[in-house]
Amino acid sequence: MEHTNNRLSQDFHVISLLKFTAPTVVMLVFMSLYQMVDGVFVANFVGENALSALNIVYPIPSIVIAVSIMLATGGNAIIARNMGEGEARKAKENFSFIVLVGFLLGVSFLILGVIFIDPLIRLLGATPAIYPYCYDYLLILILSVPLSVFQMLFQNFFVTAGKPHLGLVLTILGGVANIVLDYFFIAVCHMGVSGAALATAIGYSIPGISGFLYFALNRRGTLYFVKPVFRLNVLLHSCANGSSEMVNNLAVAITTFLFNILMLQYAGEPGVAAITIVLYAQFLMTSVFMGFSSGIAPVVSYNYGRLNADQLHKVFRISIRTVLIVSLIVFFVSEFCSTPVVGVFAPSGSEVFQIAKYGFGIFSISFLFTGVNIFASALFTAFSNGKVSAILSFLRTFVFLVICLLVLPLVWGLVGIWLAVPVAEALAFAVSVYYLVKLRKVYQYYG
Repeated sequence: MEHTNNRLSQDFHVISLLKFTAPTVVMLVFMSLYQMVDGVFVANFVGENALSALNIVYPIPSIVIAVSIMLATGGNAIIARNMGEGEARKAKENFSFIVLVGFLLGVSFLILGVIFIDPLIRLLGATPAIYPYCYDYLLILILSVPLSVFQMLFQNFFVTAGKPHLGLVLTILGGVANIVLDYFFIAVCHMGVSGAALATAIGYSIPGISGFLYFALNRRGTLYFVKPVFRLNVLLHSCANGSSEMVNNLAVAITTFLFNILMLQYAGEPGVAAITIVLYAQFLMTSVFMGFSSGIAPVVSYNYGRLNADQLHKVFRISIRTVLIVSLIVFFVSEFCSTPVVGVFAPSGSEVFQIAKYGFGIFSISFLFTGVNIFASALFTAFSNGKVSAILSFLRTFVFLVICLLVLPLVWGLVGIWLAVPVAEALAFAVSVYYLVKLRKVYQYYG
């Protein structure tokens, strides 16, 4: 009965798989818009220094996201596999346990963040001109950490529970609230970056609190809260299995820091504002790949648990073709729409606009490789092969990128900074293809 009622057990084809993953794609696109909307309103109603401040402090919320995604994706693979093996009660116990751990970590982040906020901001390289903006924005985000953890957890677990559309609706509501409140707090109430942070926090709270209430009150679904059972092996396995996604986001924190420091050195505060704009655009574009990969992950885990090689083969074939086609589309859209995208944040005649538009033309080459890299990492996470997934993410988002950031600017200056991501993604693409070919028969998804 468990298999019959679970949407993960259906025989997927192109249309049905795209329909199943679409809510997760839209969900992550809306999440990326949370940050972008803040940037748009701050850039237009507060100023370029305030926009730079948002990127200076971004490594802190990125660390929170990293830990949340680690628990969500790593735990999700275990829970989906429990369900595929017919262990419904164990899946609910593990689900409740993972959510409890997430809440405790969120409270810990809140306490430590408030205590150490001043040295953190200074460590991130804030100049005197942007320090006040950094403080006002980061303080509110730190206070909302438990809500952002809940949002990330339930966004993933709604898919496993067979309710991706409910998760989508809640995320859309949170995104719309964020947009409306950004305008109200910044443009109408003149609250500056504090208004942007408050709008984001409220946007987090809608899917976070609603998700908690759903899993607490709905006792008829495939997943809901029960008394959590402490299983150290489940926690360790979740952390190990989700480590690739955690590494990915921790690397974002570190590389964002490096981007900021290098831009301050080569282009000053306008350079930081420019890289902020391009990273916003990157976050939006890659959210399509992340959403699709997150959406198919429970399907892969479920069918892997049921030893359904035919379905795994079909899902993989559809997925890799979809990723390659979307990669080309995203690349061409980025190349031909750079002017209007950058223009949303900066006036066309400004120094920030010129730096960002030139850089985005180089930066967008990376989108040809990013999709396969993200998909490969998510695929091996779904197979509970955290080791390979972590290797792929670590090389892509940290090792290759840090090397490129440290070396290429020495040779080509500012151009070298813009080239760092495309070169790193191309190197990671080669490694991803190697593992996809090498392990295709081990997991029976191809050949």
